[in-house]
Amino acid sequence: MARPNPVQFLQQVRSEVSKVTWPGRSEVVISTIMVLVLVAFASLFFLAADQIISWLVSLMLSIR
Repeated sequence: MARPNPVQFLQQVRSEVSKVTWPGRSEVVISTIMVLVLVAFASLFFLAADQIISWLVSLMLSIR
């Protein structure tokens, strides 16, 4: 495959970027809030799972 020269490359990049549909401000804000909420839920879930597993392991190790 032939390599285009830098000018052709930049022209191709510009034509491809012009086809992109960029999100609006409200869409970015909503997506950001959704990500933060899901991260909080995942953090709480893994905290609870870790605590339960830790409790079970300590319970099993205390049994002789």
